[in-house]
Amino acid sequence: MSTVADTDPAVRTPSARTEPQPVDSLREEVHAAARRARVAAGHLALLRRAEKDHALLALADALRANAEPILAANAEDIRAARDSGMASALVDRLALDEQRIEGIAGGLVKVAALPDPVGEVVRGSTLANGLSLRQLRVPMGVVGMVYEARPNVTVDAAGLALKSGNAALLRGSSSAVHTNTVLVEVLRAALTEEGLPADAVQLLPCTDRASVHHLITARGLVDLVIPRGGSGLISSVVLGATVPTVETGIGNCHVYVDAAADLDVAERIVLNSKVRRPSVCNSAETVLVHADVAEQFVPAIAASLHLAGVTVHADERFLALAPGCLPATDEDFDTEYLSLDIAAAVVDSLDDAIAHIAEHGSQHTEAIVTTDLAAANAFTARVDAAAVIVNASTGFTDGEEFGMGAEIGISTQKLHARGPMGLAELTTTKWVVWGDGQVRPG
Repeated sequence: MSTVADTDPAVRTPSARTEPQPVDSLREEVHAAARRARVAAGHLALLRRAEKDHALLALADALRANAEPILAANAEDIRAARDSGMASALVDRLALDEQRIEGIAGGLVKVAALPDPVGEVVRGSTLANGLSLRQLRVPMGVVGMVYEARPNVTVDAAGLALKSGNAALLRGSSSAVHTNTVLVEVLRAALTEEGLPADAVQLLPCTDRASVHHLITARGLVDLVIPRGGSGLISSVVLGATVPTVETGIGNCHVYVDAAADLDVAERIVLNSKVRRPSVCNSAETVLVHADVAEQFVPAIAASLHLAGVTVHADERFLALAPGCLPATDEDFDTEYLSLDIAAAVVDSLDDAIAHIAEHGSQHTEAIVTTDLAAANAFTARVDAAAVIVNASTGFTDGEEFGMGAEIGISTQKLHARGPMGLAELTTTKWVVWGDGQVRPG
């Protein structure tokens, strides 16, 4: 397997710009990349599963072989991020090490082992007139990703796109420019060695915000755009796009500790949901405690969270039982902290918990801890979220945990895709109709 240093410059993705370009020039660069992606997508759509799986394994091997230049590029991005005062949660998302690179490569291996969605028959029938109908899964075509400081998204998106027969246009953030540039060079070189079009994966210019606008308005050139990041990025893409989008929303996730909860289990779940990796979107941002167990549970969970380094922003009733917490403001309950902070409140009933979640939640992941089957059923039926979890951590809302190999994002909208998005969510359908001379009467 060749290394980055051996890659033919002719097949490298265009380098990310260090200075803003004139608008017309930048627009043409983005649209030219989309046209190349369209050609590549036509090639990918015809590949057999074995060819795609072999290529995915080659991409994984290439990442492992090029760990050293990838880490060197990432170190440069990390230094710049810290010098700029980037929040520690975002620095954590940006950072790579050998273990994370192996995890990213392993994700490609898992995707290779998954069934190929392309060609799957969604439904079919034979009409009374003899026409045979089949609705088949087919690739979207050209998929654009707009995302923040998450280098793993670069590889996950490329791998999922390849397996589902799509070409990927990647618009990462300027904070990850060096890492993403090397990652995409590695992937493109590996694709070329496999005899596949390098333009199946392209990195768009990332230092000028106008490149996002040109991507999300490239109607007719781009089939789908998926934004992944903070609320500001997602909102600007969804509101400004003329290309169809899938909204991957923020994660203001709750854990509700019911009156019938096993409190030892509840403590484990709350701690894991918050502390396991606080910078990710499935991290719990609020804990709600039923009043019937508050006197016993609140002091214990507050102490455990404090020992774990978590700052608790508590309402008056929670604060009265755990005076070491900070008083919560209304804004605290609407905040996706992505840090070692959590909001906390005491509620009088299951109905109040559900009402609180409806008012403050982001329809991402909501969890209940209870031994009461009726309460669990009511919670799962009435809470409006992409994932509703009973007696387990919110951290399980994840494409890999759901058996998808990797995910391209977690959709919080309701059309086309909802929840962790894997291979099937990167396909659309077409109807194939077979006849033997039928004509429609009248």
